[in-house]
Amino acid sequence: MKTTHKIQTAAAGLAVLLALTACGGAATGTEATEIPKTQNTRDISEGVQPDAAAVALLPKAIKDKGELTVAMDLSSPPMTFLAEDNTTPIGVNPDLARLVAKKLGLKLKFENTAFDTIIPGIDGGRYDFTATTMSATAERLKVLDMINYLKGGSAVAVANGNPLNLTNDTLCGKNVGVTKGSTQQLKHLPNVSEWTCTSQGKPAINAITLPNVQEALTQLDSKRIDAVFYDASALAWANDQQPNHFTTLQPRMDTRTDTNVAMGLKKGSPLTPALQKAIQSVLESPEYKKSLDYWGLGESAITEAKIR
Repeated sequence: MKTTHKIQTAAAGLAVLLALTACGGAATGTEATEIPKTQNTRDISEGVQPDAAAVALLPKAIKDKGELTVAMDLSSPPMTFLAEDNTTPIGVNPDLARLVAKKLGLKLKFENTAFDTIIPGIDGGRYDFTATTMSATAERLKVLDMINYLKGGSAVAVANGNPLNLTNDTLCGKNVGVTKGSTQQLKHLPNVSEWTCTSQGKPAINAITLPNVQEALTQLDSKRIDAVFYDASALAWANDQQPNHFTTLQPRMDTRTDTNVAMGLKKGSPLTPALQKAIQSVLESPEYKKSLDYWGLGESAITEAKIR
């Protein structure tokens, strides 16, 4: 009973921490308003005009349909999540997806889906593209065209106050939570484990794969795992929402890889040239910087929408 109570308490705390439960109606605001970000359903693309050069590259079938479907896992603030109305997608990725659609003169339809189902959905034609903080790994590039739009980065969260005195270099043999289908699970943690631990005769980092970051942080809070390895932006957001639940190690984890994240669409898609042109137009717009600054990610801006 005692263990169950501790786990329930931790879960309740993390639900508040991640600000994903409805506790009031959402409101429309601007970057200057004082309403909580979790309630701000403003559309940053309002008033943005289409980019004629991007529109000219649209395939006829999509132009005739007049709409793009974007897949996102709406569970990772501040990048991609639902406002407190439990309906409106908000965060950096929804902002930028809306701007891309406006640059193409198209409507935008959001599909909320688990991260590890996005690529099969794109490959199967259910979604036109994704903007969900996805890195361009070799495996993904076999089936997707990917276009850079942000700099990312990974960090490690440990129990509040770091009672185990962990560092990025002392995770060998520890139970570290990663989310299913994430770059941390598929690429970064195995690489870090190899060069930090096994290549030096130390035990490998034990990856604990969990469905999402909320579950991972809940397990960290209840001391069922030793650390969480996830996107630095999401960990910073969670800590801002309710401090003193965990400590994020500094500096960010060196993954020895390109940290850019990319929007993805089906390999060889006729939409790729138009989407690349629209993303480049967004990167050059004032709205791009406004969105990143609003969500505390100004340092993540890039200048080139490179096709990978």
